[in-house]
Amino acid sequence: MGKKKEKEEEEKNMVKNGGIVLEEVISTGNCRCNPIRNFSVKQLKNATNNFQSPCFTGQHDWFKACLNNRTVLIKTFFRNELMTSKLAGRDIAITSQMSSHNRVLKLIGCCLELPVPALVYEDNECVPLNPRGYISGNGSALPWKTRLRIAKDVANALTYLHTTFSTPIVHRNVKPSNVFLDKDLAPKLCNFYLSISIPKGETRVEDQVAGTEGFVDPEYYNTSFVTEQSDVYGFGVFLLVLLSGKSPFEFPDLTDFVQEKPWDEVVDPKILEEEGVIEEEHKLQALRNLVLRCIQTKADDRPMMIDVAKELLQIHRI
Repeated sequence: MGKKKEKEEEEKNMVKNGGIVLEEVISTGNCRCNPIRNFSVKQLKNATNNFQSPCFTGQHDWFKACLNNRTVLIKTFFRNELMTSKLAGRDIAITSQMSSHNRVLKLIGCCLELPVPALVYEDNECVPLNPRGYISGNGSALPWKTRLRIAKDVANALTYLHTTFSTPIVHRNVKPSNVFLDKDLAPKLCNFYLSISIPKGETRVEDQVAGTEGFVDPEYYNTSFVTEQSDVYGFGVFLLVLLSGKSPFEFPDLTDFVQEKPWDEVVDPKILEEEGVIEEEHKLQALRNLVLRCIQTKADDRPMMIDVAKELLQIHRI
């Protein structure tokens, strides 16, 4: 493709994607976005050596780079054939409005000149959690108190998502890889492209099933209706991963495992090896009981996210 044609394509993408982002911002009913800047394709290519050697991969590629003398994380969607401009636009719109929360990965810009926009985040030596709730890359297990703090902080971020906007927004994809840890092991929730608003005056919205197997609310899966408690279910599974050090695919039945196994068989052996953790048994038991309530099959039997956040704060303090 010639340079002139390439430039025309970039300008066309910019107009199309800019309109999508604006539409997504308006649809959330909250136009108070944190200011972000638009980076050019050329800037991103230069910063990533033409999008070579991502540091994290999965449904999308993440690159650590330097833009304007600032260390950043760049997320692209080249390998995700199901990703559309509309979903990326939703990711930009919601993340830009959530970035004021200190437990959300802060969006500082995007590139609208690509067919599917790329997102540019602040980087504070951030790494995602792996499927077992350990640190990606080196596979290091986290101390018990750090896991509890991560649970409390992610619950606060989800509560903010559910309650801050004019209508509740449901994340729909709460899982370990959508939580990054910074250099101080503080969690940062990200990837809002599957998020969906619940219409004003309603408690649910119908939509095709989306999310990650093992973390999808079974009631949503069976009925196609999303509720705030859909996130509670996903968060409950995330909580179980943090507590047990196992991915949900390692359990024949989540509820049976949590309910019937002795507490010390539910808890990650690496936690039990920690010095003085036996004095934390009441907290471990309380967390296990909270997991059980969050992963109930029926949405009405689960607590609301705000109540989960309050309970985690209490567990953290006792």
